[in-house]
Amino acid sequence: MKKYFALFRIQFVNGLQYRVAALAGLSTQFAWGFMEILAFMAFYRANPAAFPMEFSRLVSYIWIQQAFLTLIVPWGGINIGELIINGNIAYDLARPMNLYNRWFCEIVSTKASSFLLRCAPILIVALILPPPFRLILPPSISQFLMFAISVSLTLGVVTAYCLIDAGSIFYTMSRYNVIFVIAADFFAGNYIPLPFFPESMRKIVERSPFGAMANMPLRVYSGDIAGMDAVWGISLQLFWFVVLLLAGKSLIRKALRRVVTQGG
Repeated sequence: MKKYFALFRIQFVNGLQYRVAALAGLSTQFAWGFMEILAFMAFYRANPAAFPMEFSRLVSYIWIQQAFLTLIVPWGGINIGELIINGNIAYDLARPMNLYNRWFCEIVSTKASSFLLRCAPILIVALILPPPFRLILPPSISQFLMFAISVSLTLGVVTAYCLIDAGSIFYTMSRYNVIFVIAADFFAGNYIPLPFFPESMRKIVERSPFGAMANMPLRVYSGDIAGMDAVWGISLQLFWFVVLLLAGKSLIRKALRRVVTQGG
């Protein structure tokens, strides 16, 4: 385990060096957050009771989404596709480390460093904004603890999903499998919260791996999911994390049997 901790630390420190990129991303996230809130506000003014989430909960959902964006989105981290296409994967294969574990560790550390640079400014600004743009704190400590557990599991789920995407590149030989990212982002609630989906679709998506991504921690924080519903949702996240982890390991292990590098 020591070598993975060392790898995590090195990748984490390297990620902290990209402060200019973090500032650029920070401004984009603020702009996107305000744009989303204003767009939803225009609809809510007509008939607030017609929507499945209270507006204050929706605002909290959006700000937490922006603050924790790098942890909960099914993209980001290292560019594995480039390594596979240009053949530099040979260097990773030569190292005395399990390739899946190495990539998993690198993705998590890169996401964590980016999160550390962006989270605090967004939360501070969102907490001091005037109503109705202000971020609301969770109603209880237990709700916050469930959110913390849920967002940690989301990081595991999206990283495992990213590595299934990476495993598929061995077969498609495409640097970016866009459909993987678009489908996950949409059905995880990164564009529209799942409560706004048609009920029949929402029930299916909530039980899928996508429902175990951004959907869960954002709705737990905002109070849209609480109590035993939150416990059930977190249990489902744990289930999908294990399933995706095992599926990704199996996919990459099988793909590596077919890998041929120049010179043998």
